[in-house]
Amino acid sequence: MTELLLKYFRTKQQEVQSEKVYDTQCPYCSMQCKMQLIEQSIVSRKKYTTVGKDNPTSEGRLCIKGMNAHQHTFHQDRIKYPLLKVNGEFVRISWQEALDHIKKQFTEIQAVDGQDAVSVYGSASITNEEAYLLGKFARVALKTRYIDYNGRLCMSAAATAANQTFGLDRGLTNALTEVPFTRVIILAGTNIAECQPTIMPYFEKAKENGAFIIAIDPRETATTQIADLHLKVKPGMDAALANGLLKVIIEENLLDEQFIKKRATGFEEVREYVTSLSLHDLSDLTGVPIEQIKTAAIKFASEESGMLFTARGVEQQIDGTAAVRNLLNILISTGKIGKPYSGYGAITGQGNGQGAREHGQKADQLPGYRLIDNEQHRAYIAKVWGVDKDELPGKGVSAFEMLKKIDEGEITGMFLMCSNPVVSNPNANFVKAALKKLKFLVAVDLFVSETAKLADLILPTSSYLEDEGTMTNLEGRVTLREASRPCPGEVKHDWQIICEIAKVLGKEEYFPYTKAEDIFDELRIASRGGKADYYGITYDRIRKEEGILWPCPEVDHKGTTRLFEESFSHPDGKAKMIAVKSIPDVPKEKPNEEFPLYLTTGRVMSHYLTGVQTRKSAALAARNFESYLEIHPETARKYGIDHNKLVTITSKRGSIVVRSKWSEKIRQDTVFVPFHWADSQNVNKLVAEELDPSCKMPGFKLSTVNVTPV
Repeated sequence: MTELLLKYFRTKQQEVQSEKVYDTQCPYCSMQCKMQLIEQSIVSRKKYTTVGKDNPTSEGRLCIKGMNAHQHTFHQDRIKYPLLKVNGEFVRISWQEALDHIKKQFTEIQAVDGQDAVSVYGSASITNEEAYLLGKFARVALKTRYIDYNGRLCMSAAATAANQTFGLDRGLTNALTEVPFTRVIILAGTNIAECQPTIMPYFEKAKENGAFIIAIDPRETATTQIADLHLKVKPGMDAALANGLLKVIIEENLLDEQFIKKRATGFEEVREYVTSLSLHDLSDLTGVPIEQIKTAAIKFASEESGMLFTARGVEQQIDGTAAVRNLLNILISTGKIGKPYSGYGAITGQGNGQGAREHGQKADQLPGYRLIDNEQHRAYIAKVWGVDKDELPGKGVSAFEMLKKIDEGEITGMFLMCSNPVVSNPNANFVKAALKKLKFLVAVDLFVSETAKLADLILPTSSYLEDEGTMTNLEGRVTLREASRPCPGEVKHDWQIICEIAKVLGKEEYFPYTKAEDIFDELRIASRGGKADYYGITYDRIRKEEGILWPCPEVDHKGTTRLFEESFSHPDGKAKMIAVKSIPDVPKEKPNEEFPLYLTTGRVMSHYLTGVQTRKSAALAARNFESYLEIHPETARKYGIDHNKLVTITSKRGSIVVRSKWSEKIRQDTVFVPFHWADSQNVNKLVAEELDPSCKMPGFKLSTVNVTPV
């Protein structure tokens, strides 16, 4: 018997012919969990196992998406060669043919339609190096003003609100390690349990330590389950709810008067406005009972420390910037910012949502969070790039506004990198029709996405296992994604693709890089002295210290764990408070006889963004293989909707068909649909194209619809 067992184990050992370990980090959410992929060659097949790796942010944890991330990189549909559309079909061509084609098309378009007729549409899933390079490419190689990115649809309201209030936007003002020790937490419009599962232990530890957790959400979710108080707000009424909380804080004399006087401006305007409001009216507007508003306000203001976290539920509104600013008014009025265990966090959605918005992809931005219409900023970056500042283009427009300019014929060419605007933008039918009007569309992607199908040329890019570079997680911690797996086929990295196109356009001297670290070293110099200062961060330091929190102005600087301890980042050192109207000047849709229900959208744990990657993972697709409509049983009965049946959801913009799912966890006046699916299940076909006036964020979280059985 013993001999047989020994023979069995020897056979098993012989079966594993080789083993390779790849250090990397998850390509999905902003936690950027560190992990290793173990690749074993076993006789005629390969076996893959993903394990978490210890690090300061996720502490070795992984969620279901991270554990299965490798599946999409090995999928048979992965693009491995340049593809040119010929007579409506994609055919394989060489890289040189692809580059020559881009040169010809972009040159002709700019000669005929003007320099700005070629646009660049970027991504918050690419590395810092590639985000930086894309901005430089648009302004130096193409000399176009039109560049923006898909992060405009994700983080722009929180970023704008933080910049307007504090003078600086970093995802979290404090490190995550402070969360377990705070006394009270507000989670506003965030479902972290499904969107960033590996962050949950921080909040669970806080609860174990006695923290009081307040959740603001129209739905009961896995996140609201940990809350001591759930404010089930009507969609779109977050600014009004914040006014209710402020009114109670002021009238109960729970203000930190000393902090306000010393460190803020604008409070008297806020006081005058909110005290003029009726708490009964605010309760009616928000759908939150007066007693719950009072309990939340008194509890948050009374504790010695507290933290506020917002996400897309608050931010993806046409008054999202104002709503976040009003919630920040609560933090400032109670003195809970710039202190231990007190601060603000915007829970970033995309993997590099923080870093990608700091270094030049935004329409009004230059590296280091500099502004393109600031002459000093232009002069500094022009010197770093070796160009004349007067040659740098001016400010462009937001992502969705670029699509409108395509529809109007002002933009006729586009370079699209790692984004899927046909699915991710509002009024998706309009977006698809607009993109079809382009004379030339180049898409850089892993797969033939719904948008790439419309392209004239698709270029194959590398995955998270192959593409080394830095990412900045939701804390503002700059991490290094190691990536050593060889690229399959003729796949190239995003930064290589940018450099090669710049070369054929005659701009090779400005793009001399041979590796990602070369680009980062230039980014460090470009960001130096800016608000997002990376100068003191190097690849060697990141490897040794497992990530560094910016700003880090010198190589011997340890990084900034807590912001605003002494002053805010405005010239006078003070935070700026403003009175925020409960009902915005730009009216939101209201339910009526034709469209009687609120529609809100969101995520499920097993999918990411438009699902281009996660729908290629068998393990993830099997968990949620189709979209669905979450509807309260009472509402369902009223409109003749049976459980688990196909229904048509219709708004002013269009209609989709999904399967119904009864749930008592949602408000009776509201339905919910996740946004990870395309075509007939693309919920963004129903969303209006009105934008937040401050940040140009679409109002994804509030539409009005009707629901009928199929």
